[in-house]
Order: sequence, then structure tokens, then C-alpha cells
Amino acid sequence: MTRPSFSVRLTHPGGARLGRLVTAHGAVETPAFMPVATHGSVKGVLPPQLVELGATIVLSNAYHLAQRPGVDIVEALGGLHRMMGWDGPILTDSGGFQVMSLAGLVRVDDDGVNYRSHVDGRAGRMRPEDAIAVQERLGVDVAMSLDECVPAGASAQEVARAVRRTTAWAARGRAARQREDMALFGIVQGAFDPEQRAASAAELVALDFDGYAAGGLSVGEPPAETARVAALTVKLLPADRPRYLMGTGTPGDLLRFAGMGYDLFDCVLPTRNARNGMLFTRDGKVMIRNACHARDARPVDEHCSCYTCRRFSRGALRHLHLAHEMLAAQLATLHNLHFYLQLMREIRAALVEGTFPGRATVAAGAWA
Repeated sequence: MTRPSFSVRLTHPGGARLGRLVTAHGAVETPAFMPVATHGSVKGVLPPQLVELGATIVLSNAYHLAQRPGVDIVEALGGLHRMMGWDGPILTDSGGFQVMSLAGLVRVDDDGVNYRSHVDGRAGRMRPEDAIAVQERLGVDVAMSLDECVPAGASAQEVARAVRRTTAWAARGRAARQREDMALFGIVQGAFDPEQRAASAAELVALDFDGYAAGGLSVGEPPAETARVAALTVKLLPADRPRYLMGTGTPGDLLRFAGMGYDLFDCVLPTRNARNGMLFTRDGKVMIRNACHARDARPVDEHCSCYTCRRFSRGALRHLHLAHEMLAAQLATLHNLHFYLQLMREIRAALVEGTFPGRATVAAGAWA
């Protein structure tokens, strides 16, 4: 049985670091970006294509998978890795963000969450112990504790209550853990209050988790506020454990937050924006539907080596997008994920070379 482990190979004076997360389904070189596979699939991308793009870990959502197809079915199909056709590591979010985003369907108390399924309206109950049990049954490599995430603008009383619940739920979930081959991360809450952030981090660090996440960001706050709180939070987390910044962000965000010392990232931007016809390049965003691309024989990004840029022109992609061809979203997704994953490779290379941010700034281009 492979026990999860994390080691830091080197640390840049500014805080960025090169690490290695070892799981039962392989190792992840960090800093790393996790493509989002909420329902067990990165939309429009085959698992072998993810490997070719350089993805080493993906993110799924335990709450959503528990609603559809259901944990029993995932188990019957051989576990989440087998069902997805993905052999690499999987991290699952427990569902704390959904407690906030589906607020009209949930009622939270100190013991857990009552909810109405967004899929079929069925009543359900999720306690911190349940969140861990679901993730263990899915067979994932990294599980997240159940937390209470509050929206931007929450009152001081609501923030304090969420921190208290998050700590209590983290302790209960950790105590309920059965699988030693699955890493378990605690999630720091506290909204934008430095004192609450510090209290949350201290309480979770005392529980000795395998890793820690900065939660409660990218919930509607200004970018400058995200950066301020992320910089505060990373200093509160142990240097010998992986640090995960949840739900962020643009290529510039990845460069900035990797520079602070975060190791893991996820965001729906590269895949969601691809489906809407927005592509990431070193020169900024390209809206492929725009008429200026109709006769443009150039690739999306002349610096890019992805399959899309090697084989398709901007004009061809615009035609496919306007014709609502499925291939348009697939090709755009391949390009955007390549852009993100290539940026992470450049960040790691710059750290090895001792030039960080160096070549990574060039790779991020206009987003830096």
C-alpha cells in the first residue's frame, strides 16, 4: 500500500517551491494545475489526451458524484478511476462550496448539512463523517474535509460561525478516516478577516492533516482581496505539507500564487471558457467568434505547440464554433489546457534553473 507523502525539493527566496506529491496512483510534480472533472470527466477531453497534455492529477467533486450516478454505482463500476478511465491521481472536493452555491437547497447546522438534491429534489443529509466515507468509497487519492464556505459580504458573525464549524467538522472527519492510502486535507476558512484566518489555520494545523487548502476565495471578492488573503494564508500553513489554493484562477493568478508558495491549483476557466469560444494566448484572450478571425489562417497562438495550433487556423475554429460543432469546444479545450499545463511546466523549469519567475513570465505573457 502506497502511503501519501509530500517532499519539497527546493524553495525560492520569494516563497515559490518545487515539490513532489506521491499517491497510490502516481506522483505529482508541483506546482501543478488540476483540470476539473466535476462529474468524473474533463469535458471534451479523452484521458489519453490529458496525459499527452501533461496533466498528472485531476479534480472531481464528491457531492456531485454522490448525486449522480451515486456512490453505489461508482463502486459497482470499479471505483472512480476505473469509471473515468483515468489511471492517475484524483483529488475530490467534499462539497463545502456547493453548500454555499446551492444555498437555496440546503440548511446547515452544527452537525452537518440537510439538502435537496439539485438533480432530482431528493432530501439528503451530509455530515463530515459522511463526506469522508463517500470519498473513501470513490477510491480517490486526495480527499477534502467538509467545510462551511461563506460568500463575499458575509457578516463577522457568519464568518466566525463558519470557522468554528469548519474546525469541528475537520476533527470529526479526520477521526472517521479509514483509508491510510488516501491523503486528507483540511480547508482554512475565515473569509477576509486576518484574525479568523489565523485562528482557522492554527486549529487545523493542530489536527495534523496531510495537506492544507486555502478555501473561501474566488467567491466574488475583488482580485486584490484574493491576493491579500492568499498571501496571508500561505504563511500560516506548514512548509512540509502541500498547500492547495482552491478555485483560482487566470494564468497570471497561477504565476502569482505559485510565487507565494502554493503547490496545487484548480479552476474551470480553461475548460468553461473554451466552450464559450475564449482561448488563452501569450497576447491575451482570443474571442474566436469575432469576425476578424474569419479569414485568419494563423493558429490561435503562434508560440503554442498544442494539437489545435498545429492543425487548425483561427478561421477554421471560428467556423466550427459558429456552426455549433462539438469539435470546436474540444479543440479550444485542448488548447486552453495545454496553455495552463505548459505554464506550470515553465514555472517548475524556472525553479530548477534558479531563474523564477524567468521563463514562466514569458509563458504567461499578457496575463502575468
